[in-house]
Amino acid sequence: MTDTILAITTLWLFVFFYSILGTMDFGAGFWSFLYFNKEKTKVTNVANRYLSPTWEVTNTFIVLLVISLYALFPGAAYTLGTVLLIPGSLILLLLAIRSAFLVFSHIATKYSKVLTYISGITGIIIPALLISVLPISHGNFVEGEKGQEVLNLSALFTSPHEYAFVGFGVFSTLFLSALLLSDYSKESNEVEAFKIYRKNAMITGPISLVFAFLVMWTMKSEAPWLYENMMEHSWMLLLSVLFFVIGGIGLYLPYFSKRDVKGMPRLAVIAIVIQYFIASFAYGRAHLPYIVYPIVTLENSFTDPATFRAVFIVIIICSAILLPGFYLFWRLFMKDKRYLSQQKQESKK
Repeated sequence: MTDTILAITTLWLFVFFYSILGTMDFGAGFWSFLYFNKEKTKVTNVANRYLSPTWEVTNTFIVLLVISLYALFPGAAYTLGTVLLIPGSLILLLLAIRSAFLVFSHIATKYSKVLTYISGITGIIIPALLISVLPISHGNFVEGEKGQEVLNLSALFTSPHEYAFVGFGVFSTLFLSALLLSDYSKESNEVEAFKIYRKNAMITGPISLVFAFLVMWTMKSEAPWLYENMMEHSWMLLLSVLFFVIGGIGLYLPYFSKRDVKGMPRLAVIAIVIQYFIASFAYGRAHLPYIVYPIVTLENSFTDPATFRAVFIVIIICSAILLPGFYLFWRLFMKDKRYLSQQKQESKK
């Protein structure tokens, strides 16, 4: 494996982990906002219980991603920083607003409703803006030569390809978050909340799959080079659809032996995460060797070998420190029965 492939694989892993954790985090904010006035179902309580410890952890990956991009591919960072100046600034602004409101919603109880609404709305807008980076990287909306690139916003916002990606990003956010929160509701023994999140997952899942097909359909005409590369690895796409079906089946299988409730959310979460992993790998592989087509490639934007080795060693050390922490975090907030029962008791007060 060459240095450039190793470097871009590292970036892809950061992007994937942030995409999964971020969509679950953003979606949980939206569900909290949507069910804010339905206290009997405990749906908002479950979402807030998940959001409270996770939103800060999720932002760790976006920090790692940005730092690694600038260190490993400085040429690409310059182009992306120029092209994504407007959407990137909006993303950072909304992230700051959302983070602030998530903090104050737990302190300023008088304004908790307004703050929850704002954090929920931004939790849907941010994924739509983030996923817009992908169609922009396909090259149709970037004008000018390397070093003088400009984003054609009018072409971007009139493109069916862009809206197919936005729809896919939004409904994937709702789908993944509903799946995780259904599993979280199971661990917390919140049966009514589980039923609602399971139903939401069953609705948003097929819609996200429809938008995935729309992405491929619009890609055929707007980014034929990428479509042809993906079709060369079509078996990966078919495999990802198979895991989607497995995840769907997991929502129907019984898991409560003493209750008339259907669904195995843990199986569904694992299968769907594998599905997104395979599909994103197929997309990333088809995108090579371009970072921004056709201007920026891996080779013409890569850092020097000495810097790469130093940065990669630092990334390995940081990962060795952070991964055990993430595992302990998972055990505490997702599996620890004492924490779950304590939070459940507080939600009843």
